[in-house]
Amino acid sequence: MTQARRIVVKVGSSSLTTASGGLDADRVDALVDVLAKARSGGEKEIVLVSSGAIAAGLAPLGLRRRPTDLARQQAAASVGQGLLVARYTASFARYGVRVGQVLLTSDDTSRRAHYRNAYRTLDQLLAMGALPVVNENDTVATDEIRFGDNDRLAALVAHLVRADLLVLLSDVDGLYDGDPAQPGTTRIDEVRGPDDIAHVTIGSAGKAGVGTGGMVTKVEAARIAAAAGVPVVLTSASHAADALAGRDTGTYFHPTGRRSADRLLWLAHASTPQGHLVLDDGAVTAVVERHSSLLPAGIAAVEGEFSAGDPVELRDTNGRAVARGLVNFDAKEIPQLLGRSTRELARELGPEYEREVVHRDDLVVLNP
Repeated sequence: MTQARRIVVKVGSSSLTTASGGLDADRVDALVDVLAKARSGGEKEIVLVSSGAIAAGLAPLGLRRRPTDLARQQAAASVGQGLLVARYTASFARYGVRVGQVLLTSDDTSRRAHYRNAYRTLDQLLAMGALPVVNENDTVATDEIRFGDNDRLAALVAHLVRADLLVLLSDVDGLYDGDPAQPGTTRIDEVRGPDDIAHVTIGSAGKAGVGTGGMVTKVEAARIAAAAGVPVVLTSASHAADALAGRDTGTYFHPTGRRSADRLLWLAHASTPQGHLVLDDGAVTAVVERHSSLLPAGIAAVEGEFSAGDPVELRDTNGRAVARGLVNFDAKEIPQLLGRSTRELARELGPEYEREVVHRDDLVVLNP
């Protein structure tokens, strides 16, 4: 932890806002004080993944609680995002630190061109001495392309920018073996793998009603990051300075996998398949063992409604999920392709059909 140079810090809505909505300037300033000090020597780069846009927009729009419908969430985000970044800009300016806003959707961590562009933008901001403030692009993201929560977004951003450490800040100072509000529970200091917390009952969103996650999303985010080779510290916002200094605080998740540049981490851990394709035995072997693209000839059946570019699940004839990928055809197009060669399809339907249903560059094998 003390050797970490590039660090992603995620802070939740409950650590930045009042329960009724609206930014708490003192809380924002306290966080900024810690982050600015941590990077002041020039040895550390920090990317801040910040929730709070929707929560910040509640009070100005006369909303008492976070709305459940997407349209009003987007409206609140539209108002709140400007307030959030303006607050960060003013607070970091006290230290002469420039802030750069980066709004992402899940497409930006999965599609090749988007992924490269997102990495270049964040890397260049850091190279120029700016501090990126990242949030999900809530104003335009639909249910189909949302990360689901900013904890998951933070894990994917940590992978995207090749971070040395992910710090998840909450309103609880770590993961406990039970409800931390009840006597007799103990904080878990280290997690070396899923078996260490298999016995733990993990809670959901807190009482304030301004966020979407809770401990369950933080633990899932920690699992995603650790599987990608990024260590994780989960602690409270009040202990952020200790986490960034490498002092003993919160819960430390050891890396469980290897670091890689694979942009398809999102597909494996954060995507919601919009349908599935059933593969024959030969296609399963080709996809799983030879890491080949999925061709129409190997598909036995298609289910669900999806469009070209959507994530789909690839299953064997027993219904077991073997892979996920970004599909190149609409669901309604695929039935006429089943079991046929691309050459035959090109002759009958046109040259645009002489291609893979899922290209190997847009495919990730599950539990190989």
